[in-house]
Amino acid sequence: MIVLRSKSEIESMRRAGDLVARTLGMIQPHISPGVRLGELDRLVEEFIVAEGAQTVYKGYQPNPSVPPFPATICTAVNEEIVHGIPGRRKLREGDIVGVDIGAILGGWVGDTCYTFPVGKVSPETAKLLEVSKECLEAAVAEVRPGNRFGDVGAAIQELAESHGYGVVRELGGHGVGRDLHEEPHINHFGQRGRGMRLREGMTFTIEPMINAGSPDIRLMKDGWTIVTEDGNLSAQYEHSIAVTADGCEILTPWHEYVGEPASSA
Repeated sequence: MIVLRSKSEIESMRRAGDLVARTLGMIQPHISPGVRLGELDRLVEEFIVAEGAQTVYKGYQPNPSVPPFPATICTAVNEEIVHGIPGRRKLREGDIVGVDIGAILGGWVGDTCYTFPVGKVSPETAKLLEVSKECLEAAVAEVRPGNRFGDVGAAIQELAESHGYGVVRELGGHGVGRDLHEEPHINHFGQRGRGMRLREGMTFTIEPMINAGSPDIRLMKDGWTIVTEDGNLSAQYEHSIAVTADGCEILTPWHEYVGEPASSA
């Protein structure tokens, strides 16, 4: 069932979204060659708790067939697409790392992701990051009452494929509110004019995963980390969105807190 949120409920979600957006801004200066992913995880957990919130991902278990997720953030380095587990791995110059952050504040979930360059990256990598971010922006521009989810997915697919990139199809956005994953599921591909109509009060994430090569994916043995089948890079940016009377509101405004990425080499 899709729940339509009231203005007061969206205000509460706005506070949770702002927290995770600020968390991305807090962690950005720490993303540099030599830092361990586990250290980033520690910093984020301490920050979220100090803000009076709770972590969402730590201990999350969608079904009994997978182990509970053991960390506060999901990290995705280079060919990793989503759900990587931060540990002792060190970032290197030229890497990219997606940092996916969720928190519960006042009973409401904030959920967002940003892919950071580590130091200077190649021009090809910088282009992937730029286009992936533009895919999210193009999708958000389609969100308004009366449009359809197919319009949102098509905006992503059209832009990504025009640059020769692959759009991951097995994973998508989702409703968000009291719980991390609610109805509906949002595809990041599709046909314009198709799918459910958007209505004021809907709250959901848009989080396209854009691969530099094939859209095909593979699950690693840890039961969580998903990588590109061909080993090419992947990038992801995510916002939580509320549909308003005349458009939409970004509930996770990391553009206010995250500075410009490092230049390409």
